[in-house]
Amino acid sequence: MSTHNVNVSGIAPTTTEAHLHDFFTFCGKIIKIEFTPESKAAVVQFEKPSAAKTALMLNGGSLDGAELSVTSDVDHQDTETAGAPEAIEQTDKPRTAIAAEYIATGYKLSDSVLQRAIEIDNKQGISKKFLTYFNQFDKTVGERALGKDQTLTGKLAETLTSATAQARSVDEKKGYTKVAHDYYSKAMASPWGAQVFSFYTSTSKQILDIHAEARRIADQHKQNTGAAPSAAAPATSTPAQ
Repeated sequence: MSTHNVNVSGIAPTTTEAHLHDFFTFCGKIIKIEFTPESKAAVVQFEKPSAAKTALMLNGGSLDGAELSVTSDVDHQDTETAGAPEAIEQTDKPRTAIAAEYIATGYKLSDSVLQRAIEIDNKQGISKKFLTYFNQFDKTVGERALGKDQTLTGKLAETLTSATAQARSVDEKKGYTKVAHDYYSKAMASPWGAQVFSFYTSTSKQILDIHAEARRIADQHKQNTGAAPSAAAPATSTPAQ
């Protein structure tokens, strides 16, 4: 199996391999981490080149109080995957969405890192797989709750409050929620649903938009008792200090 590596240096003395795994797992599936605590350096091997590209975006990010240097000798490229978008992998998400997940979990990303995420989305665009998934999600749940040709984002907030509960009941019976992110269902049916939809489907974003999305994610986690972050990271992720 081919892997796609990034080199990480400037690691804090208190950082463990588990901390590194929790930090970089937001980027995508990790195959292996070669960590040398004495040299404060590591090599993170990802399954997909798009995950390695996301990791490079984090150059200058903070972990356990240390500013990380994330580099690579290879120019990693995004690749579109075929198939029906029944589920979305971490690597399919916009980079700005991944950045928001980092902040919501407690990690510190500088404005330069966030700007880098915006620039990547502007240059690469939002993946076709993610856009198809997101639009199908909006339409499928909307039709189940509200009727034919209806979407979650196309209705007023007060209507959506009851509609979401109805949709969730239908989804549970048909198993749809097993492949859909609960965050999207709740967020798109909220008073800011149109803003959330725009954030995930448009490349026109600013740094403040990422922080606003991070706040929404964090608020939802507080409401979900014991819920794990929407990214791939487990609930035991160690926020940067």
